[in-house]
Amino acid sequence: MENNSPPDSLLAAIHWALAFDFQAITPARVAKALQRESLTLADLGALLSPVAADYLEPLAQRARRVTRSFFGRNIGLYTPLYLANHCVNHCLYCGYHYGNAIRRGVLTPPEIAGELAAIKAMGLSDVLLLTGESRQLSGPDYLEVAVRLAARNFASVGLEVYPLKTEEYARLRLAGADYVCVYQETYDPQVYAQAHPKGPKRNYAWRLGAPGRALAAGIRGVGLGALLGLADFRHDALALGAHGQFLERQYPAADLAYSTPRLRPIPGVMGQFGRINERELTQIILALRLFSPSFGLSLSTRESPGFRDNLIGLGITRLSAAVKTSVGGHDGPGQGDEQFQKSDGRDVAEVCQAIVARGHQPVFTDYARL
Repeated sequence: MENNSPPDSLLAAIHWALAFDFQAITPARVAKALQRESLTLADLGALLSPVAADYLEPLAQRARRVTRSFFGRNIGLYTPLYLANHCVNHCLYCGYHYGNAIRRGVLTPPEIAGELAAIKAMGLSDVLLLTGESRQLSGPDYLEVAVRLAARNFASVGLEVYPLKTEEYARLRLAGADYVCVYQETYDPQVYAQAHPKGPKRNYAWRLGAPGRALAAGIRGVGLGALLGLADFRHDALALGAHGQFLERQYPAADLAYSTPRLRPIPGVMGQFGRINERELTQIILALRLFSPSFGLSLSTRESPGFRDNLIGLGITRLSAAVKTSVGGHDGPGQGDEQFQKSDGRDVAEVCQAIVARGHQPVFTDYARL
């Protein structure tokens, strides 16, 4: 049986991050971190502190220089395709919660092909395939079919699905999967247990180890993230950096990326969790950019058009466009209810226009299949 436990060194780094004392950070400590060429995890903690909120302008100026140095003026574009929204988990913050009385759907292979053709017609070459967690209705066999269909016409195919075994990731890599997104949601084990009362997602360690299993299986890239607002967002952001640093050291050739989604309204749920405002989210994005200069950084349509546009050039390297959070929806009406309320409903042309208006270049393809 495969070992469910992540490496002790990763767990130790996350434990350190969750115990970090942000209140002890002084302005002098923030200034010292800003002067460093290469940041330590403690420097990241300093830049995430409440005191560092007064340093957003120098943070932004340095983040702009670092982003330009590593990524130029390029902004990658992609769109998600929800294949299914059946889920056996009871995540308290998610519209796909098993107990929610929502319309459910699963795309058939012909429907998947139709959706992919509609996305391709928009000019996009990067598609992210998503499902809820149901091994019965969207198991590895189903995922392999979807990946093979996508890999025929897309330069880059991503997966944002439930955690898989190493051999299952290897199978999907052979089918054409390029990258995997597995967001820990929160790195705080206690809050994680409270937010996931039932279902396989309750296994914190199994989920935490999934990015490493994907990379061990030969998957080219991994996206990491925390759902900001579930627990203390500063500790989650610092733990996210610790996770990224660990994987970068273990897999130096991997294509690694962060995502920083905030909680979006779900009826009857949002009152149980905290809030994080745009200024605080900006601080997190800038700090992560300085800590992990070579990492990609995505900003989803959970955020407003103006906020997303303002961060172009300040750390963000990927933006989604023409997003549907129902099952399907690109090739005709979507099936099933949406997972969350998005804020940015712009199509591909509108997002491209915003990127160009800020002196940057929309990029549709940055990998080629051989």
